[in-house]
Amino acid sequence: MALELPTGTGKTIPALLISEWWRQTKRARVAYACPTDQLARQVAATASREGVPAVVLTGDHKKWLLDDLTRYDSGEVIVITTYSTIFNSSPKLDPHPDLLVFDDAHNGEQYVAEQYCVKVNRTGDEFSDIELFNELLDILAPGLNDLSLRRLRETDAEVGAHEKVELVIPAQHNGMAERLAALLSGLDRPWVFRYAMISKVLASCLVYLTHSGIQIRPLIPHTEDNRAFTDAKQRLYLSATLGDAGDLERSFGRSGILRISLPEPRSGQRFMVFPDLISQDNADDLTEEITRRAGKALVLAPDTATARATADAIAQPGWPVLTKDDVKHGMDPFSALPEGVCALASRYDGLDLPHDACRLVVIESVPDRDQLQERFLSRQVRAGAALSERVRTRVVQGLGRCTRAANDWALVVVRGQELTRYLLRPEIQSALSPDLQAEIRFGTENSRQTTTDILENVQVFLDQESSPVWREQAVPNLNTLRASLQRTPPAGSDALAASAAAEIEACALAGHSKWSEASSQANRVANLLSQGGDATVGYRAFWILLAGMWAYRAAAEGDTSMLATAHQLVFNADRTARGSWVRALPSLPQAPPTDMPPQDDVAVAEAARQILNQSPGKLGKRLTAMVAGLTEVSHTKYEPALTELGFFLGAEAAKPQGSGRSDSNWCWGSHMWFALEAKSEHTKPEGLVPHNDIRQVNDQLKLLASDRDHDGIPAGSITAIISPRVAVDPTGAIGAAEHSHLVHPDTILGLAREVDHAWTDLIGKRTGQAPAQFQRLVATVFAQHGILPSQVRDRLTEHHVTNLRTT
Repeated sequence: MALELPTGTGKTIPALLISEWWRQTKRARVAYACPTDQLARQVAATASREGVPAVVLTGDHKKWLLDDLTRYDSGEVIVITTYSTIFNSSPKLDPHPDLLVFDDAHNGEQYVAEQYCVKVNRTGDEFSDIELFNELLDILAPGLNDLSLRRLRETDAEVGAHEKVELVIPAQHNGMAERLAALLSGLDRPWVFRYAMISKVLASCLVYLTHSGIQIRPLIPHTEDNRAFTDAKQRLYLSATLGDAGDLERSFGRSGILRISLPEPRSGQRFMVFPDLISQDNADDLTEEITRRAGKALVLAPDTATARATADAIAQPGWPVLTKDDVKHGMDPFSALPEGVCALASRYDGLDLPHDACRLVVIESVPDRDQLQERFLSRQVRAGAALSERVRTRVVQGLGRCTRAANDWALVVVRGQELTRYLLRPEIQSALSPDLQAEIRFGTENSRQTTTDILENVQVFLDQESSPVWREQAVPNLNTLRASLQRTPPAGSDALAASAAAEIEACALAGHSKWSEASSQANRVANLLSQGGDATVGYRAFWILLAGMWAYRAAAEGDTSMLATAHQLVFNADRTARGSWVRALPSLPQAPPTDMPPQDDVAVAEAARQILNQSPGKLGKRLTAMVAGLTEVSHTKYEPALTELGFFLGAEAAKPQGSGRSDSNWCWGSHMWFALEAKSEHTKPEGLVPHNDIRQVNDQLKLLASDRDHDGIPAGSITAIISPRVAVDPTGAIGAAEHSHLVHPDTILGLAREVDHAWTDLIGKRTGQAPAQFQRLVATVFAQHGILPSQVRDRLTEHHVTNLRTT
């Protein structure tokens, strides 16, 4: 059973009441699990205050007091513990609890899945070991293309390498799981316990790699073998938000969870500021000044380095900067400070800073960095709908750390282009409470003013207990906004909720090496996800691929009838994905060759012809000039370089004649066209892309069709505005064409550098190559560098203009 008790309603006391009722009436053993030691101590303090007999058992079980254990055994007390006490390779609460209570269950993925994940990092923490990292790379090499493997082995990462996540599926490669087991089974601390959690299901695990780390884990935690979890007579999940898409079931690996929810109450009032939208001055300076006026700030970020860097930047001279070590026993040391900053990583819930304890939250970056599976699914697979629930919950919880009751209030500063864009997306906003939607809209509107105006509004907000201005002027506007809004479940939620039980069953079957049955169940998942339409198409493709890989594993282990099924499923996954991430995986043995999309064929043929027929020296100079030009601000240098980039992508590239036309068109025959409008002179990310710029690109593809005497616009064609700005004028966004996208100049520059690497490699290999043979090589190298037209389209279409309006 899951109880949804939103922030401000007080989850702890009802949960303790239920726990105590079980203990008294059923003479039951009860364990109340919290995400962290700090939260366990907070619950214990509440239990003591309310007269509920309880003991805290966390950390090393060898240090637990015998008296506490015997009192738990006999049902005299409730045990308050942590998730890691329940989810580990050898749970020490024995006999097992009759009732298991999980507090903050909306964050279950973070605290459960990490126990079922073997992490090996290059540097930086207890899981770092460069020799082990390289040994794992050697085993995983058959699942990586040559370019990816080379980049992962390099000592120094290329720009952006930490963001790219590679996927290797051990089930696809004969003997890989066995080699991984041979290596991992010999490891000592800190990996030995994590490996024990996945050793029985290793063959069904997935491996995610970046230059900074490797993570090996099942798609869904394999909790069915955990007796401390499964033997409970009842499991009770407490959550601030249960969501609509079955994420609670996926997080705990359990289906059939009954939900009971309360209406969401008012949770205080926030005034949100988006420094990346200001039209002048420096966003960092604005955040620093807001912090000075507020006196204290809680900084939340996905990682420690970012949190600490932000805290150091905004703290005033002489202010203390606290970190997790300073508040590991509670937030009292920070609450007691008259001035200061507290920097915490991945702590989006469980922190209570009500009223004057702190009036400012600074939240930076979208909290999806640590879990490589989340990053791969959201960025490569475009399966954001399947992950949006947990990421959205983290953001919402983070925004509410300093508003802990209906009459509480706090400033929130949203920093970074990524998080700003995230909160401006209509599908994200509509899934939030009307209160939060109104606060975001009010905040974005006010953040489009000058710095002076923003700071004046900030001061009015901070003075609201001594001045009526905020209550008389701002509150009525917020109330009007709130009344006009309602929460709408995200697109695809019903399909995702319906598929959750089948996903859990499929992963369990694969974990038991029942490959044929797992493949069939994965295919059923894909069919259920088809009901979600475009919202779930990426996640559906991922499940079709898993069905194919598990079918191949069945064939490799003796069921040869499954081989043809495996090939067909992988082919279907590639077609369903509408992108290139499936094609980046190695082909299955004996797989029939698959045709590239026609635009990719055109690009490869043209690039091969140019490399074979032009002077290497001339091409090298053009490549150097092209990359240099795309680092420039001046349109006279940027725009010609943009057209050169199109040439090197195998397109017919040119700047069209006439006023009001795009800055460069890239055409791959009649199969796909890109019209690009460069705003390189938008030198700062602050401010909005104006209405006129959006309107200008709307008709560019129609004009291009007329230029080329073509009856229509080829499917998949796009227009792109290249600008560092994170949002667009709301009026322009409303009227934007579906094919219009906003692209950051860094994306274009990164693409250009990949093109430079690929062409330089191919120029060096052209000698002695027959045209047909060389064309196949070009196709391989282009695919590895991600510069085929179908892959380039993926890079340039992450941000639809219609999703970037600010109201």
